[in-house]
Amino acid sequence: MSEEKSLNFIEEIISNDLAEGKYKSILTRFPPEPNGYLHIGHAKSICLNFGLANRFGGATNLRFDDTNPAKEEVEYVDSIKADVQWLGFDWVKECYASDYFEQLFQYAIQLIEKGLAYVDDSSAEEIALQKGTPTTPGTGNAFRNRSVSENLSLFTAMKEGKFEDGAKVLRAKIDLASPNMQLRDPLLYRIKRSHHHRTGDAWCIYPMYDFAHGQSDAIEQITHSICTLEFIPHRPLYDWGIEQLGLFPSKQYEFARLNMTYTIMSKRKLLQLVSEGHVTSWDDPRMPTISGMRRRGYTPHSIRDFCDRIGIAKRENIIDFSLLEFCVREHLNKIAQRRMVVTDPIKLIITNYDKGEEMLTSENNPEDAEGGLRAVPFSNELWVQRDDFMEEPTKKYFRLGPGLMVRLKSAYIIKCDRFEKDASGQVQTIYASYFSDSKSGSDTSGLHVKGTLHWVSAKHAVPVVLNEYDRLFSVEDVANAEGDFKDYINPNSLNIVTTAWAEPALLNDASEMRFQFLRKGYFYQDTTSTKTNLVFNRTVTLKDAWAKEQKK
Repeated sequence: MSEEKSLNFIEEIISNDLAEGKYKSILTRFPPEPNGYLHIGHAKSICLNFGLANRFGGATNLRFDDTNPAKEEVEYVDSIKADVQWLGFDWVKECYASDYFEQLFQYAIQLIEKGLAYVDDSSAEEIALQKGTPTTPGTGNAFRNRSVSENLSLFTAMKEGKFEDGAKVLRAKIDLASPNMQLRDPLLYRIKRSHHHRTGDAWCIYPMYDFAHGQSDAIEQITHSICTLEFIPHRPLYDWGIEQLGLFPSKQYEFARLNMTYTIMSKRKLLQLVSEGHVTSWDDPRMPTISGMRRRGYTPHSIRDFCDRIGIAKRENIIDFSLLEFCVREHLNKIAQRRMVVTDPIKLIITNYDKGEEMLTSENNPEDAEGGLRAVPFSNELWVQRDDFMEEPTKKYFRLGPGLMVRLKSAYIIKCDRFEKDASGQVQTIYASYFSDSKSGSDTSGLHVKGTLHWVSAKHAVPVVLNEYDRLFSVEDVANAEGDFKDYINPNSLNIVTTAWAEPALLNDASEMRFQFLRKGYFYQDTTSTKTNLVFNRTVTLKDAWAKEQKK
């Protein structure tokens, strides 16, 4: 009997809460702002929130924090929903902070009526100065002493659009001497004339995140609100708002966000990569976005496995990108169909093959007992890999060269007899003879060879384009590297191979299938691919090439 996995600290909290009868069931939420595409860091939060609900028999809301309309678009909303579902999760309720705009406005009115909020005419710069520093208390201004009636009148006028953007804000009235800077009369509302993707122009004032967050959680009766560590200083304000308004006592808990080598997690910087043309789009397969990883061929299972392996901690750390690649590689090895593709072709002619052509069989996946076989056409003219041939073979060279024998994968043993060069001196054609009694699966030749080559029948081969993707950045800690992060973009992050020939099975394979191109890596059909122009993206190499580079 396998030992049950130990609980992380958030799971322990939930387990205790349920054991004590604090809640009958738990309700979590995943609250992205629709101002960009989700990345692998969000995947960790998605897996955590939905995973907690699944483990403890609860549910999860998907709530869009759409309180900053200038940066938010329906495109991002749609992409976020697609990403969450692709990862394998379903939400019990789809919510938007904008659903609560009227309710949040009324909450702000209640705080004003209790003398806990006021309208401030100060500029952003003046407010920053008035807040003081971590070692010196803030100072109040004349606006802080406005009467309740004046504040109610001004706040209503703000809502009605009677003031210019930035002319006034609504601030909480808490403690200007608090050691926690977040409690020094934080902003609750600002004036912002910007068309909202859901409410249109109905509002010209919008709640700040810190006000919308806690109150939205309480409205939805979220039991465990999971945030990243940077929100620890915000928790007292979260609790203050809920307490002062007498709302459902949602509780905030924090965990370490995902930081990963060779990767940028800032949506602002990712947007910069897209808008400045350093990548083709948000779903460029080099991007750490979920949509980019999906297009590249990563599987939902491998991403969930990665998030499970890195765990949930209270302390920031940086995860090696190789772990994610390991998870992808491990899953693809189990499910990927094997196919033969030659990327740098050289012609091989079997001079004594007189059958014209025949259909051989080859296993789809040796790791899958039920993977079955596929038909592979064979003829006397083949494409083989150029680097599988050497004019003057070295002592321990076990591939093809004058006088050497190799096995052709799932086919016959051949012996190289001679070769020809073109006018430039490059090997153009290899001539070989085959042993008819050496057919794979029924070999009676008694021959033993050490090398096995993949190949494609030249008469049946289909052209394919391979996008060989690598890491987008060339330094480990790009987030903290000196200077402009774009200076560290890997110039070799994409190599496009246009000379590749593949076995014809790929013409009929489903577009969502994963492949291992033998000895080349794992590949996935790109969204731009068609039957007349097959394009495949390299998901991951067969081995961790970067680990080898680090040892040099």
